[in-house]
Amino acid sequence: MRHIAIIGSGPAGYYTAEAAQKHWGDDARIDVFDMLPVPYGLIRTGVAPDHQSIKGVSRRYEKTALSENVRFVGNVKVGEHISVPQLQEFYDAIVIATGAPHDRKLGLEGEDFANIFGSAAFVGWYNGHPQFADLDPDLSGRHAVVIGMGNVALDVARILSKTEQEFEGADIVAHALDILRDSKIAKITILGRRGPHQIMMTPKELGELGNLDRASPRVEKQDLPDEGDDAMLEPGLRKSVTHLRSFAAIPESIHAEKPIEIEFDFFASPASFSASGGKVSGVRVERTEVQAGRAKGSGDFYNLPADLVVSCIGYHTAHIPDVPFDERAGRFANDEGRILPGLYCVGWARRGPSGTIGTNRPDGFSIVEKIAEDMESGALGRKGKRGREGFDEFAKERGLDIVTFRDWKKIEEAEEQAARDGAPREKFVDVEAMIRARG
Repeated sequence: MRHIAIIGSGPAGYYTAEAAQKHWGDDARIDVFDMLPVPYGLIRTGVAPDHQSIKGVSRRYEKTALSENVRFVGNVKVGEHISVPQLQEFYDAIVIATGAPHDRKLGLEGEDFANIFGSAAFVGWYNGHPQFADLDPDLSGRHAVVIGMGNVALDVARILSKTEQEFEGADIVAHALDILRDSKIAKITILGRRGPHQIMMTPKELGELGNLDRASPRVEKQDLPDEGDDAMLEPGLRKSVTHLRSFAAIPESIHAEKPIEIEFDFFASPASFSASGGKVSGVRVERTEVQAGRAKGSGDFYNLPADLVVSCIGYHTAHIPDVPFDERAGRFANDEGRILPGLYCVGWARRGPSGTIGTNRPDGFSIVEKIAEDMESGALGRKGKRGREGFDEFAKERGLDIVTFRDWKKIEEAEEQAARDGAPREKFVDVEAMIRARG
């Protein structure tokens, strides 16, 4: 019997569990650990609440989770409730699939002023992550600045712009909807260090900005390269740039009809922040020039008013005691997924925050192949470990309150019953409330 522990129940974790199940069949026991009592990680707390079709991939993970040889072990924090070396006493192989839950810092003067947030925190707030439920951003000002040129920046700008009616069908949490309902933000500036040909925004997400009820996107025509240069772009990026060109063609009469403007400010790099009374009031921005694909400062500065700032510049993986970490890359130190004998990583924990949800599937299957190779070669050391049985004895001795997948289904049912009209669920944003809901 192969005993596999997977730390993290998001896409990378469940794709790895699926791969292990397909590789070994009934000759494997797979335990999927999560620090929260609820599964799905990024799907639950990272994907935008108005993108329910993307969240539907969790149905695939549920099929794996309900298998006889796969078990969800929620409400257990590895590194606190149990260490990695202790897990290694029970399991033949451990796969870290914790993603990249922490925001990358900008490293700029004033970045700790009030009402400046990283996207992990801000997205976690409107998605109901217990760690960020009390964020309480102040949306009483008129100017928001979103830093970054990827899909997360688009998500933040779109969520800040939507009317309450446009959230029908979304699982945005009530505390966020209440604050957004009273928002006074009238201008959102999306700052990007490089130009339109270097954006990381996908066509579908970018196109959504052109269909908002009360907001219109603005692109300055002089920021766009010659249209003939678009032919050199890969097809997806070419479609995205086509959206930008359509935004640049929106007449002023349309802008005037909508109370919120979403402005793309290209070739612009934040340099520092100013504040009034400890709360952000502005961003000092340096104009840039793109040389060989890299943004270079021009020495030309200007100031943007900012009552709210959300930085969407990327993420890094959380440390786990006893696991080597690559500080520069912001992920676990590994060689194609191998960290130490019997210890592996997958997904963003392996490669950093890159790729789509689907990218994690081949990653999971690849790491299972490496585990199988190491098992066959004898590289994993001692055989005959007790796996789930050994962990359960440990958990009982330590008084750990494990949440199973059946428990999660009760939590899910309670969330669905508490949903407001037109919403699929109302998420619990407190761990203790989740525990109580399982009965």
